[in-house]
Amino acid sequence: MGNYTVFVPRLITKKEYFVPGHRACIGCGEALAVRLAAKAMGQNTIVVNATGCIEIIASQIPYTSWKVPWIHTLFENTASVASGIEAGIKAMVRKELREEKGTKVVAIAGDGGTADIGLQALSGAMERGHDFLYLCFDNEAYMNTGIQRSSATPYGASTTTSPAGKASIGQFSWKKDMPAIAAAHDIPYVATACPSYPFDLMTKVKKGLETDGPAYIHILSVCPTGWRCAADLTIRIGRLAVKTGIFPLYEIENGAYKMNIDFPNLKPVTDYMQLQGRFKHLTPEIIEQIQQKVTEKYEELRQKSVVGSAE
Repeated sequence: MGNYTVFVPRLITKKEYFVPGHRACIGCGEALAVRLAAKAMGQNTIVVNATGCIEIIASQIPYTSWKVPWIHTLFENTASVASGIEAGIKAMVRKELREEKGTKVVAIAGDGGTADIGLQALSGAMERGHDFLYLCFDNEAYMNTGIQRSSATPYGASTTTSPAGKASIGQFSWKKDMPAIAAAHDIPYVATACPSYPFDLMTKVKKGLETDGPAYIHILSVCPTGWRCAADLTIRIGRLAVKTGIFPLYEIENGAYKMNIDFPNLKPVTDYMQLQGRFKHLTPEIIEQIQQKVTEKYEELRQKSVVGSAE
């Protein structure tokens, strides 16, 4: 599925660093994505977690699902706290107050805490060149607080603050391209991932951790509750997001684009959208407009990429 090295099953640890007992909704794609990412992170990691679904479901005092050092911080300053920890570790090593143990710092947040509220802190941390990995778990709305739209909500989707109606198609703007914004900072590693492709996701997390400098991975996380889809369709819908071209899997290493999976013949966007209640109000004309946009963006990505093989 591309011409780079991926994890194979026998090399994946059986140890869990994000463990059962959390209170995620049934079928939560984000909880699955975090579990896979944590396997790739390993024990020698400090996690900084913004307010959001994962923080709420996994840290109810006095319990936690995290088996690594974990810090909860506010929506807006995840990257600031992560960069402070990274700088602090370097200072302690330099002053011989701590041995160099190769500890990795990982910041995690949802799309709201990344593309909206936390964008200023993230931009600053990337511009300063801090050595940390930032994971955006994108379920395309503020799901934890009631399914409000974010700038990552797809065009036409109905949410509680972009409701479909006689005078509204739902979300009025196109999804913000956060990987492109990260790449514009000239950081060494940017990638997209989805837990429906687990080995690809874990490989990219591992590469991000090994990167010298800032690394950013944007992870699509299917939300049955907010997307109004059946809980047993999480993996299928994630795969369809990739196969329709709505969420391509690619990486940008030192400015060079590479598509990890390419489908010469994309599936129609209706295959993806018809499984979700948030799109059920859309007319054929609006769906065709979305199809044209997806096809256009996919071709643009393909043109600037080294293309891997399809499944």
